[in-house]
Amino acid sequence: MISEGRFQDAIDLLNSASRILVTTHIKPDGDACGSLAAMVYGLLGINKHVQPVFLTPVPEWYRPFVPPDIKLLGKDIDQQQLIDEDYDLVVLVDVNSIAQLEGIEDLVTKPGKDALVIDHHVTSDRLGTLELVDTTAAATGTIVLELFRHAGWQVSGPVAQALFVAVATDTGWFQHTNTDGRALRACAELVDAGVRPAALYAQLYQQFSLPRFRLLVAMLNSLQLYFGGRLAILCLRKADFQRTQASRKDTENLINEVYKLASVVVSVLLVEMEDGRVHCSLRSRTSVQGKGPVVDVSKVAASLGGGGHMNAAGAYLDGPIEDALTKLLAILRPYLEG
Repeated sequence: MISEGRFQDAIDLLNSASRILVTTHIKPDGDACGSLAAMVYGLLGINKHVQPVFLTPVPEWYRPFVPPDIKLLGKDIDQQQLIDEDYDLVVLVDVNSIAQLEGIEDLVTKPGKDALVIDHHVTSDRLGTLELVDTTAAATGTIVLELFRHAGWQVSGPVAQALFVAVATDTGWFQHTNTDGRALRACAELVDAGVRPAALYAQLYQQFSLPRFRLLVAMLNSLQLYFGGRLAILCLRKADFQRTQASRKDTENLINEVYKLASVVVSVLLVEMEDGRVHCSLRSRTSVQGKGPVVDVSKVAASLGGGGHMNAAGAYLDGPIEDALTKLLAILRPYLEG
């Protein structure tokens, strides 16, 4: 848990800054989008000049929950422009790893630049001059909500919706083992503030575009099982995106579909990127006892230069996909063989 004194230090830092840049990791998920959005709305509420920036595109299903004036790196603004703006403070939400801040490394590591990190990941490069980090939190959204409470900022409307999206998505809509009383109490508070969970669920998970649905079919058709069905490997190649007219951001959460197979313990989705690298998403099923994952995939990802959580992690590998698969099988064999 984060101490009251540390929260107060963060509030003082935010109050002393006039121009604030807020950003998050590449390939933003629900926790990243929701936590960033809540921070932006909160800072605007205390009359700060705030510039939210995403490093890679926001999936369509999260766009209704983020502020409309967000800039996309490489399209609306570049790193040098951000440096030239000379923001008083950089707020890093749901990230504390330089590898996940691709494109703004020079900005984040600029000497003398104040940075506030708000995060719950174990992976840490200690990028903040001040850090609100709690690895026991189910989502960064819970930490942001606690910051709002300490600061006395209002939690309603878009803020409540964004924070509910953050916590609900990072707990797998309350299915993952990180779903604890703290997360549920946070969501209960947000429901009392006006959030309608059923409507949000429908908006997030029952509004697939036709290209994304076709991409799901292509992914499932690539399924290969190893180690007696305990490992599921799924692949998406450049040709699959061209054929379906889907984009890379359409892959989020598709990997979870394979857990409808009873035998699967670990699933891996290998996605061929435009630059030839392979993005590797790893997921691990919760143990029957419900006390944790059968395999801690964060350790697997860390051995590949990535990071994440025990149940969900990721890394980038050198291509082609066949080489990435060979490397993964060798690493996962001790966990799943026998």
